[in-house]
Amino acid sequence: MPTSLCGIPVDPALVKAALPGGDSLSMATTKPNGGTVRCNLSVDGKEALSLAQAWWGDGDNAAGVAQGYSHTDDGVLSDDLRFVHTGRAGVGKTVSACKATEHPEQDLYAVVETRDTGVDDPDAIEKLLIAFTKAVEGSAACK
Repeated sequence: MPTSLCGIPVDPALVKAALPGGDSLSMATTKPNGGTVRCNLSVDGKEALSLAQAWWGDGDNAAGVAQGYSHTDDGVLSDDLRFVHTGRAGVGKTVSACKATEHPEQDLYAVVETRDTGVDDPDAIEKLLIAFTKAVEGSAACK
């Protein structure tokens, strides 16, 4: 298990809990648009987990942003409204101090999405989402 996902340090045990079993793990970074960086993990050659950093408008919130991602319908919203998750995916809003000159009117969100692997574990997704969001807040993306 990697200790870093595309440059973001994450506890390997949290990552493992959100992945199906298998023999090999590979990782690839993609940038599908100007405001998103996605880290895709594949198990035995099949995409299993995607972790993304995505900039969204200032007025957005985790519940609203989650609507743009699969498997977040009817997700559990945290008391502070920063996180929403299901057993397969989740969205976390970084702290307001997380800004970038390239995205002055936007907030950075962390996204965790399982692919069609049979993983459906709300506890594992919540723990990984919170840890990943906090790690993104401490990364170069928020400086």
